[in-house]
Amino acid sequence: MTKKFLTEHNISFAEKNITETPEYIDYLKNKGFRSVPVLEDGYQPIINGFRPDLLKKLIAQ
Repeated sequence: MTKKFLTEHNISFAEKNITETPEYIDYLKNKGFRSVPVLEDGYQPIINGFRPDLLKKLIAQ
């Protein structure tokens, strides 16, 4: 749902699929995350999970 939202609102993103790159799981765990998706701005996490309320704020930026 997050990917669909970003695509529909023309918000560019780089996807790191944990199925295709399982080493990324350790990266997320080390940052304290236990679920996906995780959206980052650079290396700063900004959203975890499907959060339409927070995603809508990205449109306003």
